[in-house]
Amino acid sequence: MQTRKVDAATVRTLLAAAVAAPSIHNTQPWRFGLDPDTGVIQVRLDRGRRLPKADPRLRAQHLSVGAAVFNLRVAAEHLGWDPVVRLCPDPHDPDLLATVWLARPAPDAPSPLRDLYDEVERRHTSRMPFTGRPVPEPITYEMISSARAEGAHLDVPDIIGTRRLLRLTQAAEARNAADPARVGEERSWVTVPGADASYGIPVTALGARDASGRMPVRDFTAGLSVPRLPALRFERHAQVALLWTAYDWREDWLRAGQALERVLLTATRHGVRTSVLHQAMEWPDLRAAMAGAKRRCGPQVLIRFGYGTDGGRTPRACADPVPEADPGAAGFSGGS
Repeated sequence: MQTRKVDAATVRTLLAAAVAAPSIHNTQPWRFGLDPDTGVIQVRLDRGRRLPKADPRLRAQHLSVGAAVFNLRVAAEHLGWDPVVRLCPDPHDPDLLATVWLARPAPDAPSPLRDLYDEVERRHTSRMPFTGRPVPEPITYEMISSARAEGAHLDVPDIIGTRRLLRLTQAAEARNAADPARVGEERSWVTVPGADASYGIPVTALGARDASGRMPVRDFTAGLSVPRLPALRFERHAQVALLWTAYDWREDWLRAGQALERVLLTATRHGVRTSVLHQAMEWPDLRAAMAGAKRRCGPQVLIRFGYGTDGGRTPRACADPVPEADPGAAGFSGGS
């Protein structure tokens, strides 16, 4: 039975971790509410931050919210709670994507996520070139195991398979660049130096273009007159991993988001840099092609990983508590 109260310091720690999660175009499409008497945190979808062109089904938004839920779990275990998660708990409230009950753990109960807490703040996307030094198999196996622990799968292909996945991603990037509506949507989430913005991607975090044209780095600027790094040569032999799920429903997207963040934090713990290549997932035919001969049901995201320099950080919205319309519960927003 829950008897321990959730104080303001606990709430701030939990929400600071949650909003540190990765999200598509750094839209941070989440909202949080807390019932302090029961210790239940509600995690909601913020439809005001949707991407109609890149994410019409809200699949990527669900991935983003799932990553935030995972960070909540990590922070909760760090603070000595046992987080109990229910996904899509109310069929009559589709925007309520998860509830996290902060229960008291049993004595000597294992806390498998606690060791990842320090990585929550350290992890961020690197859009810079990697060295090409292979990540050792024990680390890639731990990343694979991390995805499996969250009910998802992570495949690390061979060179031929990697080239196929990168070609599909390159094809998607070319389509995006040729679609004025998509170009405009991407541009709208780029922030220039000096702008007062808590969302979107600063120009300083965009990284460099690949001088050889092999690496399909997303070009958010698409001809904008903004300062950019000079083109650099990326690693010749990239390492990528395809995250996928056996099914492709909303709950699977949320599980995939939790798996994604667990994989990214595991990589960060070992000094491995990561970036997410999502372009092919935004086109139904290319996403289906990403499944390959294994006929994976739900390809969710492609992760590029390796060793290299840090990338620029993206901003986060304030996680301070704000009042909600429901007077019976305290409300918090990390996405508005």
